[in-house]
Amino acid sequence: MSGAGEQVEIPAYDRLLWPTLLALRSLGGSGNIGEIVDRVLAQQGFSDAQQAVLHGDGPSTELAYRIAWARTYLKGMGLAENSARGVWAVTARGQSAVEADMQPLRAEYIARQRASRGSRQAAPQDGPGEEAQEAAWNDILLEVLLAMRPDAFERLAQRLLREADFISVSVTGRSGDGGIDGVGIYRLSLISFQVFFQCKRYSGSVGPDKVRDFRGAMAGRGDKGLLITTGTFTSEAKREATRDGAPPIDLVDGQDLCLLLKRYGLGVSTTIREEQDVAVDTSFFDRV
Repeated sequence: MSGAGEQVEIPAYDRLLWPTLLALRSLGGSGNIGEIVDRVLAQQGFSDAQQAVLHGDGPSTELAYRIAWARTYLKGMGLAENSARGVWAVTARGQSAVEADMQPLRAEYIARQRASRGSRQAAPQDGPGEEAQEAAWNDILLEVLLAMRPDAFERLAQRLLREADFISVSVTGRSGDGGIDGVGIYRLSLISFQVFFQCKRYSGSVGPDKVRDFRGAMAGRGDKGLLITTGTFTSEAKREATRDGAPPIDLVDGQDLCLLLKRYGLGVSTTIREEQDVAVDTSFFDRV
């Protein structure tokens, strides 16, 4: 995090249009939300301080928020598209576009939005509004998850793992267990793996120390770990999770968690006619 009074500059979403398109291209033309964000952060060399800045009170970071709007604008500009499974892809027009095209195409898109809404004003530069709704349900869901009791959040993780084909999933529910919240068995054909998991309601970015602490708690008990959080992981945390010579830790951040809850219909529903119409059933989480 930045020090008291220190200003950390975050590019406006329109300055992230080209980096986001470049990230998609470098991923082979398609990628999920997490892959896109990771690639933008890596290619643009954003600092830990920049990655730690929250959007409002969190849990989303400001960079992830603005990259989300950049994706949505790229779609409106005809340079990218997304599938029902949350995979984004570069269009033929996006493959041939150059950096100088970004602002003219953005201006054309905003003009179309103004025309379709009559006299209503287009979105401000660094806070796109109602023409794009991709991030709205994610933000609502993350707020609900952050408000859950710790034991309820652990039970939600347990339910999610069961829906994802884990068996014998148990929550420890004990303090002083070294940071391990539960364990389950993931069966893959004839082979099964014991997986320890930790689920924490973090707001903002999670650093490499959390990954190391979790790995230390697993020492002598197993070598498969899953770290689930409502926040985001810094680049250093991701490198630590896959560091050579150490047991790998699989990471699920807040956006991945939202997509998984959506995939398995746990408190999230999607209309059949329009994929973007996603609703969060907040009462579901009260019953967990």
